[in-house]
Amino acid sequence: MTIADTTAPAPENLTERKDFFGHPPGLWYLAFTEAWERFSYYGMQALLALYMVKYLLEPDRIARVIGFEHVRAFFGGMDGQPLASAITGGYFALVYLTPIAGGLIADRWLGKRITVLIGALTMSAGHFMMASEPLFLFALLALVIGVGLFKGNIASQVGALYKPEDLRRADAFQIFYLGINAGVIASPLIVGTLGEKLGWHWGFGAAGVGMLIGLVIYLSGQKYLPPEQPRATIATPKIGLSSNDWSALIALLFLIPVMAIAIVPNNQIFNAYLVWGDANFDLKFGGTTLPTTWLVTLDAVVSVSFLAIVALFWRWYGKRHREPDELGKMIIGSAFSLAGALCLVMAAATQPAGGKIGLFWPVMFHVLNSIGFANLLPVSLALFARLAPKSINATVIGLYYLAFFAGNSAVGYIGGWLEIMPVTQFWLIHAACAGVAGLVFIVLKVLLRRQLAPATA
Repeated sequence: MTIADTTAPAPENLTERKDFFGHPPGLWYLAFTEAWERFSYYGMQALLALYMVKYLLEPDRIARVIGFEHVRAFFGGMDGQPLASAITGGYFALVYLTPIAGGLIADRWLGKRITVLIGALTMSAGHFMMASEPLFLFALLALVIGVGLFKGNIASQVGALYKPEDLRRADAFQIFYLGINAGVIASPLIVGTLGEKLGWHWGFGAAGVGMLIGLVIYLSGQKYLPPEQPRATIATPKIGLSSNDWSALIALLFLIPVMAIAIVPNNQIFNAYLVWGDANFDLKFGGTTLPTTWLVTLDAVVSVSFLAIVALFWRWYGKRHREPDELGKMIIGSAFSLAGALCLVMAAATQPAGGKIGLFWPVMFHVLNSIGFANLLPVSLALFARLAPKSINATVIGLYYLAFFAGNSAVGYIGGWLEIMPVTQFWLIHAACAGVAGLVFIVLKVLLRRQLAPATA
């Protein structure tokens, strides 16, 4: 047995077995594990920028954080909201860089299962450390390492449940993303509300508990997951890459920077958008001001709805017409993302002087952006899973997250402009990101048609 076997599809009796919606049982364990991991992650994501702007960056508190002056110096000595956006963007960028190392560790040494388990435990520790202000930076470091070990390896196991020619794989990643968004829906309602209403540290603690629940689910579904090779054979020679493997790998590498640009409008939701909404949106309902983090729940509810609607639409469309390939759907997704960002331009342009912004344009943003999301992110992940060479499958899935590293780095950098430029111009920049990405996807679809074509084409 070679290292390639760690990422080969599961035996026929596992992949052929079906339950709800005709998928292997392992998919549901992986989806629910990811749902709870995303519950913890997006709880942190919903709170982090607000926590720093409204609490941690107060002089008497920030002075207690170990090593914080080094971080401030790294970001050029900035303060306030720009510093919070920079740290938030940097953190969310790093959690998408470390999956490359996590994939290498799983492919070469530990295997996916052990790597996922270590990652889950490390993330739990990071969430609980957020309860201690002096350990703030150490908590972020633990979360960055934990996500790196966890994220790419669990997504890779989803792809390994299916044979290369199995058309259920794209549907499986839609279901996987439904699990992600289920966690996102619940997270602000629980983690966000606890953090904003009861105390920031209560919210972070709830995120840690969610991660432990995900770990229990993952352990309970071990017998349904793709098998791993014995540890004694890990050092055996690897299978080299074929010319087709190299061609596909190079094509995927071209997609990474374009994906980074494409996700900027969506990922700003968890950074400057929350700070802007906290100060400018009319969030009163029935005489009560709703927690700002509930905007993340609104986004997740809309996203879940349109993930299902878009999946059903393409299934219906495919029975009557030729369904677009992955890159075609990503072009469509970019167009909707562009339209969504323009809704925020309208929201800023129509804000009454001295008044609050009504929720019509923000809700339209979430609707259009979610349609774009459904045609962009799960589809692109399925494309990477399909084309990634088996011998380095987890590593290539890790490379996919380079797009999120670069995209979130840009989100943090651009987010700092919120206070120094007109808000309409700020959101026009995000619309431009979506438009440029769509145009480049069109060019790549023409130039890389052969490399990205389905095997059955």
